[in-house]
Amino acid sequence: MQFLATFIMKGRMQAMTVASSLALLSLLFPPVSIVSSAAVSLVTLRRGASEGLYVLICSCLAAAVLSTLLIGNYQYALLYGLAFWLPVWLISIVLREGRYLTLAIEIAVLLGVAVVLGIYTIQEQPVQLWREVLNFMLQPMLEGKTDVPLEQIKQSAELLAHFMTGVAAAGSVYGLLFGLFLARWWQAALYNPGGFRAEFLVLKGHVHLTLVTLLVAGVAMLTSGKTAELCWNVLLVLLVTYTMIGTAVLHATFSVMKGSRFMVPFLYVTLMLIPHVMVVIVLCGLTDTWLDLRNKLKPNGA
Repeated sequence: MQFLATFIMKGRMQAMTVASSLALLSLLFPPVSIVSSAAVSLVTLRRGASEGLYVLICSCLAAAVLSTLLIGNYQYALLYGLAFWLPVWLISIVLREGRYLTLAIEIAVLLGVAVVLGIYTIQEQPVQLWREVLNFMLQPMLEGKTDVPLEQIKQSAELLAHFMTGVAAAGSVYGLLFGLFLARWWQAALYNPGGFRAEFLVLKGHVHLTLVTLLVAGVAMLTSGKTAELCWNVLLVLLVTYTMIGTAVLHATFSVMKGSRFMVPFLYVTLMLIPHVMVVIVLCGLTDTWLDLRNKLKPNGA
């Protein structure tokens, strides 16, 4: 995908073309939104906040025109700009000025936490809202034939409704960070080969945020009702930080082992195929704040 980065950096028009066209394509294939966000992020990382904002605004206008012509609705472009491009522009500025990937990740996560808190402030019953959304999504399954008992489906949906605010916010933060990571990788590939890998593998959490995360987890486990529900949803977003750090820790560890050319790909394949491994990843990320696991797990002589 380096050719796409080269094309984006040729000029404003090229960057706007990629961002706006891929924004519309993401309606059919949502993961494409990551590449669209990365286009805005790359311009911001390389050329600064003002240039990134210019591309962002013009991409919104271009996407609005395209969406009006194709689907007769320009509001989608504005929503896209606010939900995807504006946050990635902000954290790209943080990374460009602060030069620490961990800080950019933490700012993105805190934006996600702010969204959760905002929803619980504005909406008295977020659970009811998600209950209706899930019932609508599951309606075809409830009306059709399925091997899973209907009562079990309803119970699972009811349980999930209590955590959907955090799940949705965490998913958005992951999308935001993947866009940033792709842009940073593009930037490194064009101007500093190997730079993103070195930057990613030294990710380490800050003590204060780790303590806040543990405190929120404690409150979630020791309380009940809406307080516990809010804390669990906030915790789901905070843990995004430690999935990234934990992955970096294991990647760094496997990369210095014998057979690293197989071990590192195996790590990422496992993450995609076995989601439960995330528990181990999160624990690695949390404990690395104090234990410096990279050195402890490093083979002798590495």
